[in-house]
Amino acid sequence: MTPEERLQREGLALPAPHPLVANYARTVRTGSLLFVSGHGPFVDGQPAYMGKLGAEVTVENGQKAAATVMLNLLGTLKAELGELSRVSRFVKLLVFVNATPDFAEHHLVANGATDLLVKAFGDFGRPTRSAVGTASLPFNFAVELEAIVELRD
Repeated sequence: MTPEERLQREGLALPAPHPLVANYARTVRTGSLLFVSGHGPFVDGQPAYMGKLGAEVTVENGQKAAATVMLNLLGTLKAELGELSRVSRFVKLLVFVNATPDFAEHHLVANGATDLLVKAFGDFGRPTRSAVGTASLPFNFAVELEAIVELRD
């Protein structure tokens, strides 16, 4: 099965790439690596899942936000590559969590994104990963993701 078929089996559809919100490229390729700019949780083209973990956003909703962001990121990859099966490996995932200073469950929030990758790609979707707390994110997003993927030609 392709990653798209696996996602469809889960009842998930890939969205069109979210709108650019500043002056940057969505992706940059060098050799077999594709660097994917930060993505936020957009639903139907609109910002969603806003607020701070440890305050108005629960860990469960943070995980949903991370999964939503990952779906957006995969939508960008699909638009850029034509098909997700061109991805041979998710190399690195960087997860930014908009959190209060005392919040300490960033890794659990990040699982929302990684779990979706594993559903779509199996073990090749399990990346190296960092989950970092931040004082704020654009649009007051709860979560932002960026990724490095390896491509097959």
